[in-house]
Amino acid sequence: MLSSFRFLWNATRGYRLRPWASPYVKWRLETYSGLKAEKIRPRDVFGFVWQEKMQLLRFLRWTGEIDKAATRD
Repeated sequence: MLSSFRFLWNATRGYRLRPWASPYVKWRLETYSGLKAEKIRPRDVFGFVWQEKMQLLRFLRWTGEIDKAATRD
């Protein structure tokens, strides 16, 4: 769980109080959903997170597994 928060913390660096403005988050959202990054608004980000919450949780679990495997070696 801690590694999931660490990923979110790092992914929103510089934009933690407004993650929808993060170029990284916009790029990832554009890549996954097809929305144009320059047209993404906060409601688009929140709508995407709500709609894809199970996929996002699975992704965060996966990042935790990868982080654990990397620190074990």
